[in-house]
Amino acid sequence: MKQARCGLLLAAALLLSTSAFAQGRKPAGGKPAPAPPPATAPAPAPAPATGGGDIELDDPGSKPAEPPPTGGDTGATGGGGGICEIDPTACPKQGDIGTLAKRDVRAEVYAVQQIYALRRGRFELNPYWAFSLNDQFVTHPGPGLAVNYYLTNVLAVGLAGTYYQPFNGDSDFNFQNRRATRLAVPLNEYQMAGFFNFTYVPMYGKFSGFNQFIFHYDGFLTGGVGAVRSRPLAVIDPDNRRFDWNTSVAMDLGFGLRIFLNRWFAATAQLQGFVYSEKIENTTVAATVQEQRDPATWAPNSDLTVAIQAQIGVSVFLPFSWEYRLPK
Repeated sequence: MKQARCGLLLAAALLLSTSAFAQGRKPAGGKPAPAPPPATAPAPAPAPATGGGDIELDDPGSKPAEPPPTGGDTGATGGGGGICEIDPTACPKQGDIGTLAKRDVRAEVYAVQQIYALRRGRFELNPYWAFSLNDQFVTHPGPGLAVNYYLTNVLAVGLAGTYYQPFNGDSDFNFQNRRATRLAVPLNEYQMAGFFNFTYVPMYGKFSGFNQFIFHYDGFLTGGVGAVRSRPLAVIDPDNRRFDWNTSVAMDLGFGLRIFLNRWFAATAQLQGFVYSEKIENTTVAATVQEQRDPATWAPNSDLTVAIQAQIGVSVFLPFSWEYRLPK
């Protein structure tokens, strides 16, 4: 390469000296001859991109060859250093795009957030406190416990029981009415109640509390069949009448709301109603002492009774943790 450049420089020097010598001579006519145009030296050939050894210049007047195309995308800017040059595997070929387009896409799209607390295969322990709502003459409070097992995430079977006996009592209104007017109404008291229930969860969601916390909740329906042990209270003729406990078949139906504080602990509120046949104390007192002491005259009739109670408690789900079948 150095020899070629030296030869080109020597040729240019000779041409320049010859031209200067020719201009110093005058023709016979007395006018100097026009100087020939200066010869331009051809541009040196560009070095190959590989940086290999020297090359010889075959044709000094020929134009330099254009670099060969790289075959890849030069990026969004049109210059070198595109993603396809840096990583050719990131730019599939046209044939590969057609093959990929025919491939089955099995993408899973989650339209909503996964359920905060799964219930399937878990036990729910629900201790609560119950109190009556639709009887203004007597109250029926008491503790209770419900145990449910969830067959699916929305359907459960379970048992629920409430114990009332030591907590029954006359209301203040009933006591004042009896003492002031010497009038009384038939009353009853509960000993206990138990039900075999189905639970269905038709809705669940979440809401914001205090602009700081997100609470998850669900609403549920319960219904089933069971038994109630009750008896009339002797208020018409308490000197002669003593009632025993009676067991009656009952049906219950209710709905409730459960607010989760974490994934296994929740606060619950429920409205429950059950229907059963209740014996009612006879409001008529027999004329003779013998008839007054006859149990057949104490409660000859039965009425269909609807009891509505509210329940407030908590729910504990076991086991405490679980695994999603389709994790995120």
